[in-house]
Amino acid sequence: MNYLAGKKTPMIKLDNEFLTVKINPKGAELTSLFNKETQLEYMWGGDPAVWGKHSPVLFPIVGTLKNNNYSYNGQSYSLSRHGFAREKNFAVDEHNNDEAVFVLVSDEESRGVFPFDFQLRLKYSLLANTLSVTYEVLNSDDQDLYFSIGAHPAFKLPLVPETNYEDYFLEFEHQETEGRWPINKEGLMESSSLPVLNNTTVLPLSRKLFSKDALVFKSLKSSMVSLRSDKTPHGLEFEFSGFPFLGLWAAPGGDFICIEPWCGIADSVDTDQILQNKEGINKLLPKEKFVRTWSVKVM
Repeated sequence: MNYLAGKKTPMIKLDNEFLTVKINPKGAELTSLFNKETQLEYMWGGDPAVWGKHSPVLFPIVGTLKNNNYSYNGQSYSLSRHGFAREKNFAVDEHNNDEAVFVLVSDEESRGVFPFDFQLRLKYSLLANTLSVTYEVLNSDDQDLYFSIGAHPAFKLPLVPETNYEDYFLEFEHQETEGRWPINKEGLMESSSLPVLNNTTVLPLSRKLFSKDALVFKSLKSSMVSLRSDKTPHGLEFEFSGFPFLGLWAAPGGDFICIEPWCGIADSVDTDQILQNKEGINKLLPKEKFVRTWSVKVM
């Protein structure tokens, strides 16, 4: 099934015995993850008064550039926070009950702010009570491609009515001793970290935890984290192997938590703003392909 990018397209639905999933072709954005057995919705509703997104795709940058600018081959370009993919209409290349593939291809408009030819494919797949999301970047240019990509899914919190936000915690796969890298008012990464995890697998959640923007981790040992509560059996397991950075975030007053695996990161305060030198940047040779997958298992 194919839809033309640029035209208004219907919401795409995946459905199996366990889950119903909805994806908006605008931004190829996951908007609903519904557990049929428990009748629980796991995605944030996207209240525009708080934060109007659900799960934006971050491409070709993650986070903020210094002064929203970068340079490549001596020329300056401007990109807003998290790049342009989240605002683009993706073509729906494949669609059946268990899987949908969305495609974004570079064009004249994209090359004006990001001077590369690329193809970005997002594949959503259901297997029992797990949703997998695969990012595939193809360098269709005759020069090296430099880019970042990341996820930003917002999971509803609290998940069930009889619980509060503070009843939940994140449990990491391995014991972690890891600092958070603060983000300044301009959206840039500070040059030193602050203590947050000290030989523990557990991070208790509270609204004040995100009072100074996201928690950003650069060196976690874990590639899986679970959202749990002692007051309900319902939660989720989130797997992000191959993503070197992890962000955790919630907007003030938002009933959600974003679990954000990234291949890329915001500019640091001491950046030289040259794209090739950017921390966490990915380099693809001509015709080369980059693939990463994250998944969420609901309970």
